[in-house]
Amino acid sequence: MKNIIDKIEILRHSTAHVLAASVLKMFPEAKFAIGPAIADGFYYDFDLPRTLIPEDLALIEAEMQNIINKNYPFEKAVINIDEAINLFKKAKQDYKVEILEDLKNKGEKEVSIYQSDNFVDLCKGPHLDSTGEINKKSIKLIKISGAYWKGDEKRKMLQRIYGLAFYTPKDLKKHLAQMKEAEKRDHRKIGKDLDFFVFSDLVGKGLPLLTEKGSVIRRELERYIVDEEIKRGYQHVYSQDLAKVDLYRKSGHYPYYKKTMYPSMIVDDEELILRPMACPHHFELYKSKLRSYRELPLRIAEIAKLYRYEKSGELTGLIRVRDFCLADSHIFCRESQAEQELKDVLQLIDDVSRTLGFKKNKDYRYRLSLGNRKDTKKYYKNDQAWDKAEKILKKVLIDLKAPFYEETDQAAFYGPKIDIQMKNFAGKEDTAFTVQYDFCMPDRFDLTYKNEKGKDERAIVIHRSSIGSIERTIGFLIEYYAGSFPLWLSPIQVAVIPVSDKFIKPAQNIMEKLFAEKIRVVIDDRNESVGKKISDTIKQKIPYTIVYGDKEAKSKNLAIRVRGSKEIKNQKLEDFIKNIKNLIDNKSLDL
Repeated sequence: MKNIIDKIEILRHSTAHVLAASVLKMFPEAKFAIGPAIADGFYYDFDLPRTLIPEDLALIEAEMQNIINKNYPFEKAVINIDEAINLFKKAKQDYKVEILEDLKNKGEKEVSIYQSDNFVDLCKGPHLDSTGEINKKSIKLIKISGAYWKGDEKRKMLQRIYGLAFYTPKDLKKHLAQMKEAEKRDHRKIGKDLDFFVFSDLVGKGLPLLTEKGSVIRRELERYIVDEEIKRGYQHVYSQDLAKVDLYRKSGHYPYYKKTMYPSMIVDDEELILRPMACPHHFELYKSKLRSYRELPLRIAEIAKLYRYEKSGELTGLIRVRDFCLADSHIFCRESQAEQELKDVLQLIDDVSRTLGFKKNKDYRYRLSLGNRKDTKKYYKNDQAWDKAEKILKKVLIDLKAPFYEETDQAAFYGPKIDIQMKNFAGKEDTAFTVQYDFCMPDRFDLTYKNEKGKDERAIVIHRSSIGSIERTIGFLIEYYAGSFPLWLSPIQVAVIPVSDKFIKPAQNIMEKLFAEKIRVVIDDRNESVGKKISDTIKQKIPYTIVYGDKEAKSKNLAIRVRGSKEIKNQKLEDFIKNIKNLIDNKSLDL
């Protein structure tokens, strides 16, 4: 698998160079920044003399195909870094010069450059042997966006061109179809159309407002996960959204996460800050009294409101926001208990995912996120503890036969973790849930318990999220179901439509009986045609629609339309209530 990934990355990276060469031919004064391979394709950032328009993409693509046809070789040269700086200074490529000067400051003596025809770029490589190895029918430029240089909002905004690259036209066509489907399922569009959430410029970027319907979905998810965790021995608590900065200095989060935390504020004589995570609060709960080995494992959980600064360009609907609720937990246990607790957590995550309708190895997989021992600024220094923790996490995944892959430099600063990577319809993965093994915080907070001999022993902490960020999970679910939620999560479960004014009262009686059984129901008594009302329930993706008129009044049976089916079910109200309550209680994915 790794070799296949490497080969496709080489193809995409090489195609990015062809893109840069094409842009430079169209705009000789262009300055180019970086152009890596990414999932499904590539991008390149440019500083250009004018703003690109969508029509430019076809012209650039035509020039790329011309370069591919010419079959220019990719020629590598390793040169002295000062020579490279002079080379790119002469070419007036300021961004490359800045990159090179940063490398020189880090002690680099030599760098590699690649040339194809007259185009020269700074690059580690590797590349294809020549431009002709790129299948011109398997690449496509898809969009233009803005990107700050080095991701810094204080630096210049560059223009980023995104492209796709595959081995065959068939692969490209398949991916384009996936993108089209993903666009239809975009939770931002569906969420607006179905009135689940809104954004307000006056409230602020990345701060979604859930409507009544969106709040139903969130409430159902929260009730479900809290009840499920309590059944499994978790103690649910509430802790504060504010804390003294000293708490995060002690935990070590403040230096590590300072750039993603909001500014502190002075209140009376205390320096307070909005919390980016709940773990230090839970540590203080643990430390509030002496703990015995008999209490362990102790599982403290919370639906915790957290606040993190995300750059405006990275905000994405509900998937990436600036304030969110995390189904968070911290398990305090003995080292000998850690392996079983980790297995139990992954079992909980699998059960939750199954209830939500996600399929393991199809919709999600596991990433074993490892640290980078060389980066002592980013990661807590304790090689022996890192070795032990990574070994335990890997063993747990192997024992559970979980589909996983490893990735370096993705760990938390205090230990390795298992990330549950959820895939959307465009094939993009986001972290949905996470499990972390922590050997650092117990030392920082002196988290101990009395062992059988009455002596203090250091606890192990397992950080975990069972259903992830509630907002992000709602976003995943909207896209997964295209807004057609399972019955138990549907904001409106039943719509009642009287065919005329004289049937409004009996329709209201039906609604009241359903409401009394805690079924979410609305009545549509507008002065509109029955056809229009039914059409609106279809657009709202309501699971069941009851149409009530003469025939139903005489037969005492209801005419029930089921979402996604043309068939009309005839059922007595009592039987209908019994059936759908059973489906709701069992959190069935079927109607």
